[in-house]
Amino acid sequence: MDLSKYDGKHVRITDKWGETYTGMAEYGNHDFLECEYGGEEDSIFIEDSLIYNSQIVSIEEIEVHGTVKLWTDRMILRRYRPEDAEALYRYLGTDPAMYKYSGWNPYATLEMAQETVRGFIDSYGDEHSYSWVMDIDDVIVGTIGAYDFKDDQIEVGFSVVKGWQGRGLATAALKKVLEYLTENEGISCVTAWCAAENIGSRKVLEKAGMRLVSEENH
Repeated sequence: MDLSKYDGKHVRITDKWGETYTGMAEYGNHDFLECEYGGEEDSIFIEDSLIYNSQIVSIEEIEVHGTVKLWTDRMILRRYRPEDAEALYRYLGTDPAMYKYSGWNPYATLEMAQETVRGFIDSYGDEHSYSWVMDIDDVIVGTIGAYDFKDDQIEVGFSVVKGWQGRGLATAALKKVLEYLTENEGISCVTAWCAAENIGSRKVLEKAGMRLVSEENH
């Protein structure tokens, strides 16, 4: 069967042993598999699972909503885990630059970080809950989310850990989230805001394809 058409799609696969795999499919062509794994056919990767074409009994594209795992070239956008709270407090909560422009610091103490993470986790049952950790090789490099869905409109926001800034990670994550929100979730209007002096965030928004529609003076 032609597996290439499922690349980047959310699928459900049943293999010949009766195992079921659900998630975003990453297509592995024959040449890649032969070089990396010695395989003689193409395949589908779902997270850490590799399913060869000849092992697949059925594959179907499925509809998913809310906070699903997303991939960019360099990182995974995944759901929060309880153990993330300590790292978020250490990397984001204790750095004044992280909340300089927003004035809001949900990770200011370890207890606040734990409460914030629990809140995100508890919200995942809502199909309009969108809260991700930016993860590179099990290292948290930032967060991104979309909030306050109403009347087919939602607002996005993001933070990148200081040591990982300037590498294009925020732009890549925002592009992926915007693509997911508009194409998969069908949300027609995605907004964001940043302080006028926050040049870095404004550049990220523009590079991701968002455009300035209004300015407010205070």
